[in-house]
Amino acid sequence: MRMEVEGGRVETSGLSAVRTNRARLLQLRWVSLAAMAAMSFVVFPWLVPAQPLAPLAGVTFALLAVNLALLADVARWLVGRWGAFLQLTVDLVAWGAFLYFTGGVANPAISLLLPVVAIGASILPATQGWALAVLAVGVYSFLWRFHEPVRLTDSGLAMQWHLAGMWISFVFAAVTVVWFIARLNAELARREAELAEANAARARDAYVVGLGKLAAGAAHRLGTPLGTMRILAGELARRTDLDAEVRDDLELVREQVDHCRDILNSLTREAGQPRAEGGGAVEVRVWVDQVAARWRQLRPGVAVQVQGEGGSIVADASLGEALHNLIDNAANANQHMCATAGAVVAADVAGAIEVSITASAGLVCIEVADRGPGLSAARIDAARRAPLGAHAQGMGVGLMLAHAAVEHHGGRLEFRPRPGGGTIARLMIPSQAAVQ
Repeated sequence: MRMEVEGGRVETSGLSAVRTNRARLLQLRWVSLAAMAAMSFVVFPWLVPAQPLAPLAGVTFALLAVNLALLADVARWLVGRWGAFLQLTVDLVAWGAFLYFTGGVANPAISLLLPVVAIGASILPATQGWALAVLAVGVYSFLWRFHEPVRLTDSGLAMQWHLAGMWISFVFAAVTVVWFIARLNAELARREAELAEANAARARDAYVVGLGKLAAGAAHRLGTPLGTMRILAGELARRTDLDAEVRDDLELVREQVDHCRDILNSLTREAGQPRAEGGGAVEVRVWVDQVAARWRQLRPGVAVQVQGEGGSIVADASLGEALHNLIDNAANANQHMCATAGAVVAADVAGAIEVSITASAGLVCIEVADRGPGLSAARIDAARRAPLGAHAQGMGVGLMLAHAAVEHHGGRLEFRPRPGGGTIARLMIPSQAAVQ
């Protein structure tokens, strides 16, 4: 959400748009035009046939011309807060002119000045709101003294028609004010939700930046203990009294230590690496296979099945890490179910992690499916904003980092239940054609 400075104050462009929403003022003016037209061409010809209709029609058509000019974007200068103030001033003057030719304060429609003032108070700064109120009081005071009288053909029913007109005007004013304020409150609520979402995203980005700084330091400090572990594993492997199974385990330990060292070395190369553009596009299937292959090196006992094709995308190291985290989470979920389920169920759960690729409507969809216990909606929503907390499999930041990486690339990450149990993580990224 863009920030703008106006009058020495900083405010969001969204809130400014709410306060000066020209569309709502146009809608209000259409309501005023409908009321004027009804009185000009229906009520007065019926109740007061001798009343001149030319002035009433002139005011109505003048207000119609203003609305059409705004609708056609001719009066572009009537924007912003002062533009909204001028538009409401035009409405008050138009109603004052209309009421001047229709009885002044004796016309029950005089109460229709109040919705204009109420709406001005809700969308304008205090100074302009008070100015609008003073103008409305001035119009009312002027009409008290100066106006064209209205003489009904049946003077005996004058009070009855006056009371009926007061009721209609009250209902009309109440409905107009409630409708306008309700729409405005709904828009404000939506803007506040967007602002809260933007603040949460900024907080998450700040956390990710801090995590990146810590990762750089950790990469430097972990080099020494990893080197020591590799030396010790090599020394143990040279012992002649070890069983073949133990030697295989030691070799696996050495391989994992080498993988950790490679990952730490890549942090320096990939951290801050600019996002690839244009010629940096990669084939989705090739990219997914590469990420899956790197993941298999860390967990060789778990298989990953990749299916489908999806064109090409623009990807960097952070997006690859996001897919890596999703695959790792799926493996952890399956492992958790195997540990808690019976032998028959565990046999079904222990299968390969399923990754499928599809493309449609300018998006590449990569789905990672597991047979785990699933994720609650509250947990999924919380993972977008902050780490979930450390657990047995890691530090709880994988999903948050995945959300941040995917949204940085203009995509989104969704989770939905898998038929038969489990979760499907759906990673949707704009295709290269859509990016261009």
